[in-house]
Amino acid sequence: MSNTDISQRIESHFRNQVQKDKRVRNAYLLVHSDRLNVSLNIAEGKSGDIPANPKQPNHLASVGKLFTATLISILYEQGKLDFDDSIGKYLDDELMKGLHVYKGKEYSQDIKIKHLLKQTSGLYDVFYDLWEKMQKDPTFKTTPREAVLWGKDHLKPVATPGKKHSYTDTNYYLLGFIIEKITDKKFHDVMHELIFEPLGMDHACMYGFSRPKKESEFPQAGLYFKNVDFRSVEGVHQIDYAGGSVMAPPDEFLLFMKALLNQTLIKKETLHIMLNDDVNMGFPMVGFRYGYSIWKMKTIPVIMPKEYFAWGCVGVTGAFMFYHPATESYIIGTFNDFAYRGKALEFMARKVIKELLKHAQK
Repeated sequence: MSNTDISQRIESHFRNQVQKDKRVRNAYLLVHSDRLNVSLNIAEGKSGDIPANPKQPNHLASVGKLFTATLISILYEQGKLDFDDSIGKYLDDELMKGLHVYKGKEYSQDIKIKHLLKQTSGLYDVFYDLWEKMQKDPTFKTTPREAVLWGKDHLKPVATPGKKHSYTDTNYYLLGFIIEKITDKKFHDVMHELIFEPLGMDHACMYGFSRPKKESEFPQAGLYFKNVDFRSVEGVHQIDYAGGSVMAPPDEFLLFMKALLNQTLIKKETLHIMLNDDVNMGFPMVGFRYGYSIWKMKTIPVIMPKEYFAWGCVGVTGAFMFYHPATESYIIGTFNDFAYRGKALEFMARKVIKELLKHAQK
């Protein structure tokens, strides 16, 4: 199978997947491997009134958490924090008091930075409750800080710190606050300074918080939660914040993944910690382990052979950004619809990785 054949096969799988599903309005896929000499960057569907274009900035939802975790890791290497630090070392009393009260006992000071990173703090998730409030009441406004304070009054923790993986954007809001406290700068400014600018991510921004260094000639791609365009809800960026928010064209997400793997941003030893200080994810993502915002596929004989192993990050709108070690390939994309959270990963494994492995074995 030639390089042209493998690219054409993957492209055909992708376009067929989008065209047969009316829920998907626009979708994007980038597959890159220097080893296999594969470089595919395509789009399908329509973005508003124009054909989807691979140069469009895309919001990959929670894929942005890996950027936040990387910022924390950069500060760790600078000696400004430790993963084992209590979050109380950096957060003020208004945030900390009563933050985590479980079965009548307060555990707020027991939460460590690493618990936030690997989603084991036991805290509640404010995102979906506030998302629903914003849709129902256009006058409702909040900030990330107000969102956490609202959660203290309206939601309950699910476990003691360190005991259970429970995915929540609240953990990543707190990481954003810690970054701001240590740097004395806005979270989005730190993102530009430490990641976007050094990597030449000129069209990247933090949605709703910052502007890119260079404006794209193409409009932002639509992003849908249950038929509602995420961008149409006023103020919604405030509940995205450090839990997502990164918007860039696919080829600039590739710059980030290459830099992460090649020790441009952090050392190999630090990436090892991010990958391997991990826990099993709960239902329905039982096929993964979770590190510092890094999803790692579990390998199971026959069901998921070891050569399919990949690691990266996932967004709830069918977004994914993964590295496949067996073929040294980067796989980045999104179906931009909430309905594709699990289906996108299935597509990546069965249609993309499978084809890459076939090609590598020739």
